[in-house]
Amino acid sequence: MVTIAKRYINPFTDFGFKKLFGEEENKDLLIDFLNELLKEYGVQIAQLTYLKTEKLGFTEADRRAVYDLYCEDENGEKFIVELQRAKQEHFKDRSIYYATFPIQEQAKKGKWNYELKGVYFVAIMDFIFDENASNDGEIIHHIQLMNTKTHEVFYDKLHFTYIEIQRFGKELHELHTHFDKWLYVLRNLPSLDDVPDEIVENVFQKLFKVAEIAKFNARQRQNYRNSEKIYNDFVNSLDTYFKEGYTEGAKQGLEKGLQEGLEKGLQEGLEKGLQEGLEKGLQEGLEKGLQEGLEKGKKEALLITARNLKSAGISTDLIVQATGLSVEEIEQL
Repeated sequence: MVTIAKRYINPFTDFGFKKLFGEEENKDLLIDFLNELLKEYGVQIAQLTYLKTEKLGFTEADRRAVYDLYCEDENGEKFIVELQRAKQEHFKDRSIYYATFPIQEQAKKGKWNYELKGVYFVAIMDFIFDENASNDGEIIHHIQLMNTKTHEVFYDKLHFTYIEIQRFGKELHELHTHFDKWLYVLRNLPSLDDVPDEIVENVFQKLFKVAEIAKFNARQRQNYRNSEKIYNDFVNSLDTYFKEGYTEGAKQGLEKGLQEGLEKGLQEGLEKGLQEGLEKGLQEGLEKGLQEGLEKGKKEALLITARNLKSAGISTDLIVQATGLSVEEIEQL
């Protein structure tokens, strides 16, 4: 079987993402992308400065935050850009937590009136954010603090933007806006053999040149192959281990929950001493047992998944992203 080499990098690999958006000479690509994405906020970035991506708390006990990209524009506003490859149970919480660092670091010693610069958290997600959300297939989610009665924005300096790239399904002839083309390129870049005629803007011409694997030197090609292998292994491991983990974990948790529910239901029914009490106690016990069983099953599934990923050599940071478990829980496995 002949394997056809891909011409362009996968932007969802760590190397691919940093190559396109994280290098000084390619900063104009990131600026163009953010200006298109955040234009409804009135954002118009002229210049960006890359900042240190690792943020530490005020004490050694505080958790750290490691961003994929962290930038500041000419007005001092902060931009966190995250590439999220796998669904994480508490990703919303993680977004909020990460946004606290650029807020806190603006504090000034001495007299300070608490005036803050804007903070933008951008997540490019290679998964469906919320299967149950009633969003009519919405791809971009812009989130701000809002007055729940008037639906007016309460605070206009904190922004969260989530992109569900898998929801984008337009074909080339359906690309009507500049941002449509950005989404198309991000979604389809690894499968393209050449620059499409429909995407002729200078920024995309540069992107395709930057993304062309044949133009890498030997070290860059090896680094990309390693990054691609990690990405493929990670995705395949998740598909396998989540399927097996949830099946096994849910079964164990459900069995345990049902047993506990039956025992509790019988006990409550006997204490009431009446047939009606017994039936009611059994029913309530079963319902509670089922619920507790499913919750325990989900937790057990995550632990099994994390254990399997750890055995497969997946890094702790990636396991945290994939399962939502803490570093401490993973290290104890």
